[in-house]
Amino acid sequence: MSIETALDALSTFLGQRLSRSKPDLEQHGGSETHFPMTPPDAVAYPRSTEEVAEIVKICAAHDCPVIGYGAGTSLEGQTLAVRGGVAVDFRDMAAVLHLGAEDMDVTVQPGITREALNEELRATGLMFPVDPGANASIGGMASTRASGTTAVRYGTMRDNVLGLEVVLADGRVIQTGTRARKSSAGYDLTGLFVGAEGTLGLITALTLRLHGQPEAVTAAVCAFDDMAAAVQAVQATIQMGVPMARIEFLDAASVAAVNAYSKTDLPLCPHLLVEFHGSEAGVKEQAEVFGEVVTDMGGKGFEWAAKPEDRSALWTMRHHAYWAILQSRPDCTALVTDICVPISRLAEAVEDTRADIAASPITGPILGHVGDGNFHAILLFDPGNEEEAKAAKDLSHRLVERALALGGTATGEHGIGLGKKAYMQAEHGDAWDVMGDIKRALDPKNLMNPGKLLRDG
Repeated sequence: MSIETALDALSTFLGQRLSRSKPDLEQHGGSETHFPMTPPDAVAYPRSTEEVAEIVKICAAHDCPVIGYGAGTSLEGQTLAVRGGVAVDFRDMAAVLHLGAEDMDVTVQPGITREALNEELRATGLMFPVDPGANASIGGMASTRASGTTAVRYGTMRDNVLGLEVVLADGRVIQTGTRARKSSAGYDLTGLFVGAEGTLGLITALTLRLHGQPEAVTAAVCAFDDMAAAVQAVQATIQMGVPMARIEFLDAASVAAVNAYSKTDLPLCPHLLVEFHGSEAGVKEQAEVFGEVVTDMGGKGFEWAAKPEDRSALWTMRHHAYWAILQSRPDCTALVTDICVPISRLAEAVEDTRADIAASPITGPILGHVGDGNFHAILLFDPGNEEEAKAAKDLSHRLVERALALGGTATGEHGIGLGKKAYMQAEHGDAWDVMGDIKRALDPKNLMNPGKLLRDG
């Protein structure tokens, strides 16, 4: 049994849709963050569930690892072929299979991106709200249990996936869930595969919960003299039950990077970016309450963006913040953290993190989806500088330990992949071994995205 034998069989089956070209391998072996280039042995481009099942059967027969690949936007090395094998790229499986407008659901193939899906939905008055920032594929978003800027109102992928079609490690195709809004029938297999990062099977179709496009939308940006006041404003707004659609935080370093990248002129201090969805009257009332909270917490420079083009500019600026921060130190790479803590401990976590970064030899702008207690420190370091690389890893380690001590998690949305495996024991204890038991039951040869997530993966 060998990978080369598997590739010969796959080449016969797929023809030119099995690529071994250097550009393809490098594209599928790179990472958005600090992980080194780790290319697969080949890239397969299936066009149907049946083809995915056959690819998996061939790979299983020859002990060849299989790695699912969507848009390549994951941040913890989830798509890297650390043990070689075949990357299964879903670019040619990007169709809408069924739109149930009356039931507010849609079934799609995994390669469709969130932006392409919402473009398809535009005329229906419906939308898929999960927004991780990057134009990620829906299959990848489900595999990492992604969330993002709108999770505070609409939830994460866990809340918005109703059912799945999955190809298992032996080539079997199973269906999980139904289009019904609830069920008491057996184990929640949908929940098992959402967040499994491709270690249990390849998702080939997803049925998603849709939401109505809001009648009215308004957004705003406001500044604060210090981080503590901004975070306390978030906490107070949440506790008052104000139904925000988004509430984002940028510290002064993030604002400086965004200004340089997006040609904006925000004051160099912490900022909150908020958005409200609902009826005209509801949005107006929510905005007024939030304005009162901001004033009480010392907020200033409160500016509303009611026009679609102004809102678009505001959120484009936020979505480009990661790239803006990277560009602020062009020769550096980033270690991206994404802890999540209970909202009551958010101010403490952010302040302690800020102080820790300030005492280190590297920079680490802080931003995040603070409406659900989730924030990021983008730790910038020169990969050729051992002192800086160590400082970034040490900061990340302390940040995760802080989150766990506060009742939080090592990762609020990016997943485990390679980067967060070291914290699974501390966060899950014996439950991590149970995950390994499930993996061995479904993938006894350890061929599905090996090396990720699990103790002996």
